[in-house]
Amino acid sequence: MITAVSQTKLASLRRYHNFSQPYMADLIDVDVRTYINKENGTSQFKLTEMFIISRKFDMPIDEIFLPPNFM
Repeated sequence: MITAVSQTKLASLRRYHNFSQPYMADLIDVDVRTYINKENGTSQFKLTEMFIISRKFDMPIDEIFLPPNFM
């Protein structure tokens, strides 16, 4: 079983760009509570959601979603 990881990099990017959690939820077409759970690591982002977010930030998925020491 794969466990979800807290998305601190995503949260930092979101705040840097002044995007709210409701804005991000709308972007990936989920409820705000669902988005918050994903960002906090309670649940996982779907691959399609990761692609949408990576395009929004113009960054590769791995730079946003993988931990810095991931090998």
